[in-house]
Amino acid sequence: MAGEPQADCLFCKIVAGEVPATVVRESETTLAFRDINPQAPTHVLVIPKAHYPDAAALAAAAPELAADVLREAGEVAAQEKIAAVEGVPSSGYRIVFNTGAGAGQTVWHAHAHVLGGRGLNWPPG
Repeated sequence: MAGEPQADCLFCKIVAGEVPATVVRESETTLAFRDINPQAPTHVLVIPKAHYPDAAALAAAAPELAADVLREAGEVAAQEKIAAVEGVPSSGYRIVFNTGAGAGQTVWHAHAHVLGGRGLNWPPG
């Protein structure tokens, strides 16, 4: 059932406290923790505490929760001091949702990658 914890989901286990993670921020509906394989100096995952398999399913079933994830991604960026600063071209961050195996999704629980602390070229590779 949508939103219900899944016994075989790594991120559901992190939410439940069964698997350790380096938590940087938590709200009533979201959890943010450091990626174990960082792709930038700052690489934090923001997940909904409720289980949805990907960003599209989350947005369709619980748009208010999808908004919570995006809001918390911005708060993480501010907390980690990677938020965009006017007049500072090297500042800023990227929010990435990988949706589907072909896009690099490896954990089937919706999550946003907050990346920053280095130049992020476009287009992404």
